[in-house]
Amino acid sequence: MRSTLRATPQRGPERCRGFDPLAAVRDESAPAWDVYVTGTVFLDIVFTGLDSAPVRGTESWARGMGSSPGGIANMATALARLGLRTSLAAAFGDDMYGDHCRDVLEHSEGIDLALSHTVPGWHSPVTVSMAYDGERTMVSHGHEAPAKEASAYDPDAPPCPPPARACVASLVPGRPQKWIATAARSGSLVFADVGWDETGAWSLRALADLKHCEAFLPNAAEAVRYTGKDDPRAAAHVLSEYVPLAVVTLGREGAYAVDGRTGESAEVPGVAVEALDTTGAGDVFVAGFVTGSLAGWPLRDRLAFAALTSALSVQEFGGSLSAPGWPEIAAWWRRRRTECGKADLGRHRFLDAVLTAGAPARPLRRAVPTLGLRGGDEG
Repeated sequence: MRSTLRATPQRGPERCRGFDPLAAVRDESAPAWDVYVTGTVFLDIVFTGLDSAPVRGTESWARGMGSSPGGIANMATALARLGLRTSLAAAFGDDMYGDHCRDVLEHSEGIDLALSHTVPGWHSPVTVSMAYDGERTMVSHGHEAPAKEASAYDPDAPPCPPPARACVASLVPGRPQKWIATAARSGSLVFADVGWDETGAWSLRALADLKHCEAFLPNAAEAVRYTGKDDPRAAAHVLSEYVPLAVVTLGREGAYAVDGRTGESAEVPGVAVEALDTTGAGDVFVAGFVTGSLAGWPLRDRLAFAALTSALSVQEFGGSLSAPGWPEIAAWWRRRRTECGKADLGRHRFLDAVLTAGAPARPLRRAVPTLGLRGGDEG
């Protein structure tokens, strides 16, 4: 099957809107893009308000439902909503789901899709997620997209990956990805996470691309398995011997990080919220950490900001469209200041300086139960 590139105009940085957290560090020599990401876009359908896990042979009714782009779209949207100029390379299905995901990402979220393409005859991957008791169960279906032939590239499109301040990658044990090394050689800072090792080996040697990374951000379970340590904080120290910056997420407990270059470590607790759906929370954490890193914030502030954005995201449906933007961050901070007063602003005090330029008031798009309503916009 031959893949083709749908005509997509180059969307320059002027297409990105809203509060710019990197305004103070931008100069004329900086790359056009802040972050480059690549991967598979899913259509996510999320059911919430379930009293328990579905039981075989029975029918369960959910009190809430939402649909939104998922997969790598979670990361791209989280980055874009934090004001980072984001380039996404992905395959889109030649169906209504693919058209919907492309439209949301490109036109609603301002993500550059010049390096993305639509595959004729290939249907979009779909994930159905069921959230209950703070947990989730997912069922997915899809087929790997056919390889994109060189002749399918738009000759006017930038090289892949494009010059960017940073890249976000998901490492795969035993499967090096050439683009990661290419991006690192071109000067991009690579921030990486990793999925569950289906082989059961849990060998750091199998993560060949780790040597190209600026930061590695596994969760606690992954960190202890890869290092053989019982404590995720001890695991972070081991990982800092392999990568300049090791960050281990601790779920509701927050996160712990070690800078292998300076020996500095930092820990922040989680932000207490009532979780509706945890889909994409890890992606939002990474996006928040990347934002703080590119802005040059201290390590503890980066962790605190990432934990905050992740917490805000779980109060909404879905992965991509649950990601918070600066309006929500600013609103949370105003409430926090009112509740605590200046004497007890704690670990988020740095937001006072960050938000001095203000934040846009435009409400963000959220996941809704359907893909479109006749005679009007969704929602």
